[in-house]
Amino acid sequence: MAETGGQGRKDPHASLAVHAPGSPLQCRTILMAKAPLPGQVKTRLIPALGPEGAAALAAAMLERAAATAIAADLGPVELCVAPALQLSIWRRLQLPPGLAWSAQGEGDLGERMARAASRALEGGDPVLLIGMDCPALGVPQLRVAAAQLLHHDAALVPTRDGGYALLGLRRFESSLFAAMPWSTPAVLAETRRRLATAACSWHEQEPLVDIDTPADLASLQGELRQLASR
Repeated sequence: MAETGGQGRKDPHASLAVHAPGSPLQCRTILMAKAPLPGQVKTRLIPALGPEGAAALAAAMLERAAATAIAADLGPVELCVAPALQLSIWRRLQLPPGLAWSAQGEGDLGERMARAASRALEGGDPVLLIGMDCPALGVPQLRVAAAQLLHHDAALVPTRDGGYALLGLRRFESSLFAAMPWSTPAVLAETRRRLATAACSWHEQEPLVDIDTPADLASLQGELRQLASR
């Protein structure tokens, strides 16, 4: 029976989320990254920021997501990129050392996520799939998700727009990726339904804000807010 950790519910295993030497927490974190090219990324922010501004914000959020994943210290961190590894933009970003690199390849978002998750799980460790659009996703959420995967098949960090910022898996379940209504408010509810249908146990953390629309910019803090205000 699937176990959901709805809004406000405490995870009974959250105390395990403090990572320390010898901790059982070990995950491969895969950051699904889109090249921050003007006019091709964060297009719904262009009316507020312009093509260059939207791309600059996307680049800053990508850099923050990569640094956060490394700082969580849970195991290998992989940058899975689209559209191509050969683009010079990747070399211009301020990314932390120690990243593994891979290409997302062809297909819709679900197909690309499924390939990345399946490949990681074949290595024997759980996987955390994250994106670059949720700067509120921090080290604590990553470590709690890793702790949840010690006791559950899946872990979710929902977003307030009906999607999710993190999907953690201990075993591969193809239904979570096939024919999903990506980029709609139905993603989270459909993911929950499919987890339950597959008899997967899971737990959720508090929902966060994705930065997709001009209204979302109000949630930015620090240097990201300054970047979006230029």
